[in-house]
Amino acid sequence: MGLATVTALLVAGCATNAGPPQRSDAAKDAPSSRATGQATKVSKIVVFIVENHSLDQMRDQMPFTYGLASTYGRATGYAAMTHPSLPNYLAIVSGSTQGVTDDRNPEVRALHGPTVLGQAVRAGHTAAVYADGMPGKCALTDGGSRYAVRHNPWTYFLDERSLCRQYDVPLDALSAAASRARLPTVSLVIPNLCNDAHDCSLASADAWLSNQVTRLLKGPDWKSGHLTIVVTADEDDRHHGNHVLTMVANPALHGVVVTKPLSHLSLSRSLSEVSGSVPLNRADGAPSLLGAFGLKTAS
Repeated sequence: MGLATVTALLVAGCATNAGPPQRSDAAKDAPSSRATGQATKVSKIVVFIVENHSLDQMRDQMPFTYGLASTYGRATGYAAMTHPSLPNYLAIVSGSTQGVTDDRNPEVRALHGPTVLGQAVRAGHTAAVYADGMPGKCALTDGGSRYAVRHNPWTYFLDERSLCRQYDVPLDALSAAASRARLPTVSLVIPNLCNDAHDCSLASADAWLSNQVTRLLKGPDWKSGHLTIVVTADEDDRHHGNHVLTMVANPALHGVVVTKPLSHLSLSRSLSEVSGSVPLNRADGAPSLLGAFGLKTAS
């Protein structure tokens, strides 16, 4: 699919939904890989997580992100797990909220057991967390440039702390990985408290996502057809039933809308599936996010 085709699809996708603002220039310029004829199997997945906004809010105030959702795929029946933030992040990486009901730091909420990130490494694949503003690898306290440890779930799992110290890295490492076809099998990208729309506007978060996601869309992993990119929110604003926009981009998807009920457990299941691992905890009984979009994994 060429650049002109993607632009046309973005226009059409936004035109069928009353209310959203005009697309940003970044959305207009979002490239796609060549058409593959048949879906290529997913061997890499990158997940971006923003903060505390509902599906409707994200649709109306994030033109780049919603433009991609209209062009590739979106899950309109997707819901977060609970409030506040931390248990939602834990559910994504471990298939369970782990009984956590607050946002306290890893020293207080130290957990045991595996994560989808550790699973990937143990299966002979690769994994990473790219954390915006984090002052050093696997930082266990807030600091740096608006880094919030409660949004970096790998730091909470004691059994994988050594892996965290190797592969939970500041955001700067993402650019090199993307340009050199070295994106990990499973990765999370965690914006800082401004770029995730926690402290700043959704427009600011959308502009940040435009920069980060467009870099991936121009990279060799995307052009290979094997990369899937997901954008979701940890939770809504507590006023919309915890329904959040979840965008799924893969070169094989063209304006797909999935209405079936899905959740962070569905995402967790898919993160395990990409590394050929068994879904963790409650994710084992959840429908697959990738499967709901008709995407298959290479493992």
